[in-house]
Amino acid sequence: MIVLGLTGSIGMGKSTAAQMFMDAGIPVHSADDAVHRLYSGVAVPLIEDAFPGTTAGGTVDRTKLSSAVVGNREALKRLEAIIHPLVRDEEIRFRDEARERGEKLIVLDIPLLFETGGEKRVDKVLVVSAPEEVQRQRVLDRPGMTPEKLEAILARQMPDAEKRRRADFVVDTRYDFAITRAAVNKIIAALIAEA
Repeated sequence: MIVLGLTGSIGMGKSTAAQMFMDAGIPVHSADDAVHRLYSGVAVPLIEDAFPGTTAGGTVDRTKLSSAVVGNREALKRLEAIIHPLVRDEEIRFRDEARERGEKLIVLDIPLLFETGGEKRVDKVLVVSAPEEVQRQRVLDRPGMTPEKLEAILARQMPDAEKRRRADFVVDTRYDFAITRAAVNKIIAALIAEA
């Protein structure tokens, strides 16, 4: 079974590419989706203990948690020490279940793949990318996003050029969906043939 790591900086089209893999029948584990589940499940008491007042009604209040950690490197490290092992446990279960089913290819959708050393857990890496002006427009069109928030997010992410340099595959997502889908399908065919 080949494990493909899917990554890309904010606004580069990673979620769209992940959906294209799913549409093609390839199992995808999303680290972001895992965090969302954890924020209304097992992580709630752990986060409340570490960051009092950031949960309510059995879920994490993402706005309050963000206020508690943004710009505070130590607090962010504390949060990551809680969340990353839980996400990793979900990822291991996903991989084990896929192997039992005899899957030839699976995708791990990990936004901070390189930043967290996740490339060591995959066989190949696909980076989705787009020109900076396309990225900025996509992200600033999101509700509640500001140029300051975008800069804070980008400061935590490896530069796009470095991600592309380290990748086995790069898909440029500036074009329409049909071109991106064709590139994804070509990668799927190559990796399934290799498996």
